[in-house]
Amino acid sequence: MTDLTNTQTAGKAPPLYQVVIDTIVARIASGALPPGAMLPSEVQLGAELGVSQGTARKALIDLERRGLVQREQGRGTFVTVQTPDRALFNFFRLRGPDGSRPAPVLEHQDIAARAATAEEAALLHGQPERVFEIRRLRSLPVNDRLSEVSVVAQALFPGLLERAPLPNTLYVFYQQAYSCIIVRAEERLVPTNADEQTAEKLGIAPGTAILRVERVAFDALDRAVERRISLIHAKTSSYDVTLK
Repeated sequence: MTDLTNTQTAGKAPPLYQVVIDTIVARIASGALPPGAMLPSEVQLGAELGVSQGTARKALIDLERRGLVQREQGRGTFVTVQTPDRALFNFFRLRGPDGSRPAPVLEHQDIAARAATAEEAALLHGQPERVFEIRRLRSLPVNDRLSEVSVVAQALFPGLLERAPLPNTLYVFYQQAYSCIIVRAEERLVPTNADEQTAEKLGIAPGTAILRVERVAFDALDRAVERRISLIHAKTSSYDVTLK
């Protein structure tokens, strides 16, 4: 039985190009197609899944648009390799006064295993009972600082504690270690004032105005896999967002 048959349900079958997309995404998420792996050609995909070459091409174009694959003329199509530069460009929104993208420096990190809160269980895929909490303090060359707390389900990231210390760019690590590709994030920005604990971390006076960024990050299977709260004191940086 082919992947095409497996993706059909008792209801209306999905469009054929969507079946191709779902099949490839599932293989990427399972690790069967690791970062940098070459995908089958359009002709091979069509033969394997019982679709036309044009349908396979449409699916690959959509996957490239979503950033999951890269098509190289004359070579083929490859699973996108998440790099620090790519993650910085796509998911780190602080910009210098001149519009530059300064790379944050990791100053401190703690990781702990604990029970999920009711809010975390409701937000994260699978409603996890246990999570890992990653606390980080990062800074920019202009002396702006960020206090970040990232929460992920233990079931999706087994053995995370044993991998500490984690690298500065978590989304690159998620892909390399767990075949978890972050493809999008939803954020909520709230202006607030630093309490005493936050002020001490950021090296500012209590009551100083800061920005609270609440993020939920989604993987290639559109699962909510990370909840992150960042508290940012930006004296010279701006938080840039592109709307389309």
